Amino acid sequence: MESYKVEFIKFLEDAGVLKFGDFTAKSGRKIPYFINAGDIKTGEQIAKLGEFYAKAYLEKIGNKRTVLYGPAYKGISIAVSSSIALSKQGLDVPFFFNRKEAKDHGEGGVFVGYVPKAGEEVVIVEDVITAGTAIRESMAILGGLEGVKVAATFVMVDRKEKGKGEKGAMQEVEEEFGFPVYSVVDVYDIIEYLEADPKNKENVDRIKNYLSVNGAKA
Repeated sequence: MESYKVEFIKFLEDAGVLKFGDFTAKSGRKIPYFINAGDIKTGEQIAKLGEFYAKAYLEKIGNKRTVLYGPAYKGISIAVSSSIALSKQGLDVPFFFNRKEAKDHGEGGVFVGYVPKAGEEVVIVEDVITAGTAIRESMAILGGLEGVKVAATFVMVDRKEKGKGEKGAMQEVEEEFGFPVYSVVDVYDIIEYLEADPKNKENVDRIKNYLSVNGAKA
């Protein structure tokens, strides 16, 4: 496994973003591990996370200027930190995020930050995709921006889970909306990372058992 993947998984674990236990995903599935960007709590941590997203962005999209969209709430800090990290690499990209409830006073509206104009491309930055529920919610919100196209989505981890059918949730999103979904690492990278230490055997077995039921078949 590439060294940056090991570094990223260790970062997620040390920051408390990657947890093992019994959790319920947004999809309603009972899952043995959880990825939660809401557990990023310090300036150093969020800066580091933004650097990983910026690295992925530059590798996949290059120096093309888009607009970063961070879905409330966890995506907000990811969008901000990623835009800062990209600016340090010489690419100044605007960002915006949504309110959970539209504001009916002041400037009003559902968005905060730079609002994309017709012809501009948006990149969604999220923490994780399980069944694709959150991305579909984001696409419904972004659908109100006329003439704006979503170019890609970036997430921390590809859980390699099936979506509404037997295909992977990320693959379903790609086919449904016509844009690529990129991840820094996937669940099999996490398994490989964990297998390096025998004390992780229980967590490895639980994840593998979960994937035997919920893992993508295509």
